[in-house]
Amino acid sequence: MTDRAWFDAAKGDIPQWAASMPKDADGTTIDWDWVRSLDLAHGVGTIPESTPQSIHDALKADYATREHLESIIAQCNSAFMTDYDRFIGSYRLPRALAYANRRLNDNINTLLHLGEQQHLWVVSRERRGRTTVAVLRPYSGSRPSNDDQGMLNLSGETGGTSAGNTAAENSDVKFPTTVALDDIQDRTAAILDARAERRKAQRFQKRAGDAAMARANLSGATSPGGAALPGGAAASGNATGHHPKPDWRDAYLPGRDVDAVMGIDIETTGIDPARDYIIDVGFEFMNMASPRPAGEPETYAYEQGYYAAGDAYGQSRLAFGVPPENAALGNALIAKLTGIDVRGRSSEAGYRLFDEWPQAQAGLLARLTQQPYVAHNATFEHSWFMLNVAGYAESYRAGRITIIDTLPMSRQWDPGAVPTNEHPYGDNTLDAYAKRQGALDSAHNERHLGLEDSHIMLVAMKHHLAALKAQRKGPWGSTGRAGVGGKSCGRKR
Repeated sequence: MTDRAWFDAAKGDIPQWAASMPKDADGTTIDWDWVRSLDLAHGVGTIPESTPQSIHDALKADYATREHLESIIAQCNSAFMTDYDRFIGSYRLPRALAYANRRLNDNINTLLHLGEQQHLWVVSRERRGRTTVAVLRPYSGSRPSNDDQGMLNLSGETGGTSAGNTAAENSDVKFPTTVALDDIQDRTAAILDARAERRKAQRFQKRAGDAAMARANLSGATSPGGAALPGGAAASGNATGHHPKPDWRDAYLPGRDVDAVMGIDIETTGIDPARDYIIDVGFEFMNMASPRPAGEPETYAYEQGYYAAGDAYGQSRLAFGVPPENAALGNALIAKLTGIDVRGRSSEAGYRLFDEWPQAQAGLLARLTQQPYVAHNATFEHSWFMLNVAGYAESYRAGRITIIDTLPMSRQWDPGAVPTNEHPYGDNTLDAYAKRQGALDSAHNERHLGLEDSHIMLVAMKHHLAALKAQRKGPWGSTGRAGVGGKSCGRKR
């Protein structure tokens, strides 16, 4: 198969998905013929003429396409994981849709910037509910700075554009500034809020139904105490008397027999795996109980000279790129956080894109299936792997992948994770957890690079497990679990 042939194979899966998933995440019937018509490999965005109305219309069309695509993508995980009869054989169609959606999102951001350059609007990035959206306001003669975006010269000229001038200001062409903005506002926040309300209503109905069934069969009389908290949480209160409530993340807690693991952390251009790109992957191995394998190199030079490899081995750092359109816009927020400037990570500069590199995906999948992998807030990595790594979703559904998360370890088993007004569930960031467990000096902070963050996470986990074992708590408590623990899926029959 050629590099792009998998898009045709993905479309070949549409009948399987159509039979199992008639509606999207918003409850709308999916037009699978429309999905089949999309050119996923070469782009689904609209490239307009450089006139105000053309830019407006292109942005409106792209927003509509993105909403349709993302509502389908958002439903795919649930449909795939609950397909117990295995009608859907592959997850490549959602990966192909996400691939196209990332490029579409780049096109949207380019149009937003082009509208700013031509004084059609000003863009501000604002946090609304569960996400950050681009808010358009009429141009008022001044251009606010935007830390989330770089400067993109779309005038066709090279050089001579200072950071204080837009391309329109450097061009002899002037455009009118009267375009409607109400119909080209980003609706992502409203869509996500509506989905959350529907899920909340569904959970309420399920609880009400369960309660009615319990009353009908008198189950409350046979189990007055209720079930024990998962992972030993009921008996794991910390020294201050704080007893964390059970949480869905508790399924990711390790068991008492956990040993060889791979720690992994990824850095991305944003938080949405259907819109953003993986640009940095770091992983290493560590044994939680058995000796470090003989013959492995004993030293490794991390970016921080004060990091010592210790028991870690098999360290690896992988760098990936972004499309030229994404690189041209820049990403000041990610550059400040990680030190990675995407303007130098263009595919035209020789950087391979992770979602276009089958060999890199296959290599990573092979490592993820060899032993449990550990991440801090592992659902983040998991969601990105689902939409970026060929074969990951299939391997996870088949039970070949086990995930351990140090975030619930911090929340449930760390006495230092005491709730405060600022942190109602305790401060469970990787930085705070690593410092409490002696994996990071208080004078330094989490680096926000994949390998370095993987390292302090594994060191913290090993220190934490050793302390819990000595205290007979956590996995070694009265309600602790034997075995490796962690989250994995097995085939349901």
